Amino acid sequence: MITLGQKLFFGASLLMMYQTIYAAPAPAKLDLTLSPQSTNKIKQLVNDPKVWKQIPSKVVLCVYSPNGANGEAFEQATSYISELPKITQVAKNFGVNMTFQRPSKLQMNIDMEYPKLKQKASTQVNLKVYTDERVLTEDFRAKRCDGAGISNIRARQFNSFVGSIDAVGAVQNYKQLASVIQLLARPEFDAKMVNKDYEVVGVVPLGAAYIMVNNRQIDTLAKAAGKKVAVMNFDGTQKKLVQNVGAQPVSVDLTSVGGKFNNKEVDIMAGPALLFDPLELHKGMEDKNKKVVGGIIKFPIVQLTGVLIMHRGKFPAGMGSIAREIISKQLTPAFQFVDKLERDIPAKYWMDIREADKPGYIKIMREARIQMTKEGYYNPEMMRILKKVRCSQNPSNFECSLNDE
Repeated sequence: MITLGQKLFFGASLLMMYQTIYAAPAPAKLDLTLSPQSTNKIKQLVNDPKVWKQIPSKVVLCVYSPNGANGEAFEQATSYISELPKITQVAKNFGVNMTFQRPSKLQMNIDMEYPKLKQKASTQVNLKVYTDERVLTEDFRAKRCDGAGISNIRARQFNSFVGSIDAVGAVQNYKQLASVIQLLARPEFDAKMVNKDYEVVGVVPLGAAYIMVNNRQIDTLAKAAGKKVAVMNFDGTQKKLVQNVGAQPVSVDLTSVGGKFNNKEVDIMAGPALLFDPLELHKGMEDKNKKVVGGIIKFPIVQLTGVLIMHRGKFPAGMGSIAREIISKQLTPAFQFVDKLERDIPAKYWMDIREADKPGYIKIMREARIQMTKEGYYNPEMMRILKKVRCSQNPSNFECSLNDE
């Protein structure tokens, strides 16, 4: 069980991790409204002295930041800490006194007191920043991190149900993604968020992944045949997809994909807008005279997400549900940030495909998704949920009358 103090503490800590990893801009006002179910739970638990003893004295949250802790993105991301007084006010409404201190950019101290039961607790939150997501993931697995913020593609190894949100073509736009994240924050999905020692306590949007090419002549799947395509070395689904279209997969990771694309070692890669500037991907779309010869095909193939995941044994049971509820209400700033990143890419790098071709691409992705679900790459229950979301927003789509997914 978890007290109000714990819930608000973890909400604050997870939001810090969320903002840090994904470098969202200074956020809008935090939405800390609680559902009636959570409010009633707090009223029951806040008067139980046993749960106060479960509050950890130290917590290590591991976060991925490409430019490390000294970059402008990190500073901008953690600027939301000015919102923390709102959390203390919510706690005060339930009789809990909370104070926050930030002695350094990588540490936050949280003190809580409940005068009614004469209970006190203090937690030191330490942020550990990684510039290599692979190393972060391994440190989390080895329990050097109590919680971690990582891409959902990497997190699929810890929870295949949640990890399957990023299935090819399964979520087609940001409206659908918002519905999925809010749906999974409901209590009926609590059990699905848990797998052995791991619990997913938040899902956040990273933006759509688009196909990027070094030659604008590669504007159809047929023309991708025989080309070299970058695939993440930890994700078997990407390799499978590339082989399905007759292209040649080239193993990469986040530290090498930009260089291989820019140096023409691969012809095609896929990624969200947030990679465009940091990896200087415009270089791979230009010739020696800086003329634009490649581009970004403006047709999303995957809605990328990140997850906040915890070791269950480190935290009191029940923390995850309230964290998911709080984080699912902070999506607007994240989507605004993604939209800004896409709009900031100069128009000359974008490529449109014909409207008449889009249904064919959707069908091809659907067939690949069904195949990979049968082969165990994607979770079948999540595929059914995502189809329901798609069809609830577009019931006239041809797939809604079919029962094969």
